Amino acid sequence: MKAVIIDGYVDEPAILGVPPYVSPYIRYAAGALYYHGIDVDYFTIDQVRENNMWQSFNHYEYLIIIGGVTVPGHYLGGTPISLTEINKLFSLNKEPLRVLGGPIVKGYTLKGGKSAIKVESNEIDYLVNGDIEKFLFEYPISDDFDLNGRSNYELISKIAPLGAEILKKHPRYPDIIVEMDVSRGCERTNGFCSFCTEPLINGKYRERPLKDLIEEAKAISNVGVKNFRFGRAANFLAYGSLKTNNEPNIELFKELYQEMSKISNVIHTDNGNPAYIVKYKNKIRKLLEIIVKYNTAGDILSFGIESFDENVVKKNRVDILPEDSLEAIRIVNEIGSIRDENGVPKLLPGMNLLYGLIGETKETFEINKRYLERILQEGLLVRRINVRQAMSFPGTQLYNEKIKQHKKEFIKFKEYMEDYNNEMIKRVFPIGTKLKDVIIEEIKGKISFGRQLGTYPIKTGIIGNFNKLNKIDCVVISHGSRSLTALKYPFDINKASIDELIAIDGIGKKTAENIILNRPINVIEDLDLSSETKKILSLLRG
Repeated sequence: MKAVIIDGYVDEPAILGVPPYVSPYIRYAAGALYYHGIDVDYFTIDQVRENNMWQSFNHYEYLIIIGGVTVPGHYLGGTPISLTEINKLFSLNKEPLRVLGGPIVKGYTLKGGKSAIKVESNEIDYLVNGDIEKFLFEYPISDDFDLNGRSNYELISKIAPLGAEILKKHPRYPDIIVEMDVSRGCERTNGFCSFCTEPLINGKYRERPLKDLIEEAKAISNVGVKNFRFGRAANFLAYGSLKTNNEPNIELFKELYQEMSKISNVIHTDNGNPAYIVKYKNKIRKLLEIIVKYNTAGDILSFGIESFDENVVKKNRVDILPEDSLEAIRIVNEIGSIRDENGVPKLLPGMNLLYGLIGETKETFEINKRYLERILQEGLLVRRINVRQAMSFPGTQLYNEKIKQHKKEFIKFKEYMEDYNNEMIKRVFPIGTKLKDVIIEEIKGKISFGRQLGTYPIKTGIIGNFNKLNKIDCVVISHGSRSLTALKYPFDINKASIDELIAIDGIGKKTAENIILNRPINVIEDLDLSSETKKILSLLRG
């Protein structure tokens, strides 16, 4: 028997599965099928689009589509599947058993500020509301399957190492990064945020045994993928806390990072609850020291701050008050803002701000600005700030509320963030910062855009045309609001193209032509340039 999995990509509060990320859904679904001796093929939805594969799957026994976006973002590596595309695939391939799984079954929308719509289609044989891997584990051998069934970590331990094999079929293999399943559900015991789908999708908080996590990681490493993110967790810092009375489990983190460091090129994380950081600040500092010792620079702990408006925070049951949010940012900066040999900070906080929440007013936007300004004034670093409009899903408190949308204020706030982000990026990645192994994903004109493998890697435009998916080392020369401009590293003024020279602040076309005519340049100070431009050139030489 043969099955094919179409990766329609997922983006949830605690999972990212848009290339170069590969979600646990894909690996576990493949592992469940492999367990029963079923051959599995794998294609991304972008491969289907690019190669016009819409009618290519009738010779399979299973056609499985996995997708769903509950926290939409801007994606460079791929575009999530649409309902129209799902219906097209299923309607043109009627021979296999057609199965839909992933967060999309809870509702579909690709845009913030909208309510999700229910997924319904006569072309779907099985709409799996539970965990897709549990259905695929049960269906081939039993009529007693449950479309709403939830996996436990005992099942995951059987199928996860097997599922590593599917990674070889990814179009970007081996330069992909896998989301590692650490825990499911939210560890909070005082209720959940008004908008969050995590408790709906994953239920009560539970943790994966450390030995199983490491066993899967070794299987993934053995097939040639060495890049990991502990992303499948609502609060990674609470991992292991069920064994330590809800407090940070320092010994478990030591073992986890020591073992992962033996098999990894990239070790990154994602979600951290700022309230948990403040509540256990002394033990958290020790835990952060472990992370910073072993992780890869450029790492981020993403904070669901959502709002600095205390009224909004309370009405939406967000777990962190504004002043505590600032304290959590300070604590991570204290430990994690040290830089590696390339000038990249080891571990910084990220921040989510959400609009369209209960209790929001026009003043909410001004309150958020005041707190953001305080972060700058204190010299604190925040690696990325995601500003979104809330999406409401059935089963959440927000879904039943009529929220006044402040569209004009939201647009103005986004404009404010352009300048704010630019200033913050200058501080996080100053001129002269080196970025290793930037993978080229897009070419526009004379600039090649790419990102490193990692958590929320910054988009970098490198002057020059390089082949897609090539890895390039580069050095930062200027900053946008959400991106960097860089030159290939090492930079040599005597070999630089005219386009590379012109990209440097203070060098125009005429000056660049004069530099080229007078090469070789042995002493930068002899050039007729401003002191600031000479300083930049000195930084570029390393």
